[in-house]
Amino acid sequence: MAKVAIVTQARLQSSRFKEKILKRINGKTLLQIHLERLKKSTFSKNLIVATTYEEKIDSVINIAKTLDVKYFQGSTNDVLDRFYQATSFLNPDFIVRVTSDCPLIDPDLIDKIIKFSIEHDQDYVSNTLIEAYPDGQDIEVIKWSAFKKAWECAETSFDREHVTPFIKSQSTFFGNERFTSLNYECKKDYNHIRMTVDEELDFEAIKIIIDNLGDDKNWLEYTNFITQNKGLFKNQQIIRNEGSKNKS
Repeated sequence: MAKVAIVTQARLQSSRFKEKILKRINGKTLLQIHLERLKKSTFSKNLIVATTYEEKIDSVINIAKTLDVKYFQGSTNDVLDRFYQATSFLNPDFIVRVTSDCPLIDPDLIDKIIKFSIEHDQDYVSNTLIEAYPDGQDIEVIKWSAFKKAWECAETSFDREHVTPFIKSQSTFFGNERFTSLNYECKKDYNHIRMTVDEELDFEAIKIIIDNLGDDKNWLEYTNFITQNKGLFKNQQIIRNEGSKNKS
């Protein structure tokens, strides 16, 4: 069986909504909700929080420790290096990249994309090459050999900070040959649905979802609830990826 490391990047000082992953809903921080969901993945044996040395970062580390999740502290801006240093000792076959501002990430969807990646033997697979899944269900699976090559060769600050653009831009999905890549397709376009947390309005939306459905449902149940109750949500008009530069 392939060795898989699931890595979630977590920091506190995002410019739009500082310390957002420490905000609480029904006594749980968003980071706790996120990690508890990730732990339900069948590939969660090597689950790692890749964090930084920022002020108050002990709060993040303590949440990881309480949940018995591994953590690693590394560069704030060179997130590619942070991921590499966090996982190189494992010598995994694949790395899964998720971000901690997606508290309702779906572990079953993660498993499906990992299995798809292994079965198709791709350097890079994601459900974001074509953005049809809701914002907040972003999952990337990278073969270790490709990830190591990116770590060795990526030079621009953009590529280092955002981890995967170097691989994506040089992949077969975009007509290049350096890396093989496939999009994990969604049967319907839910691009307009938002369940990530970049702003205060996003946090309020997640609270509404959890207050009504709990924090253990799948992505489609949450999506259907948003679709059927649009009047409850003030965040659904926020432009997708508008805050992506702060997801590190």
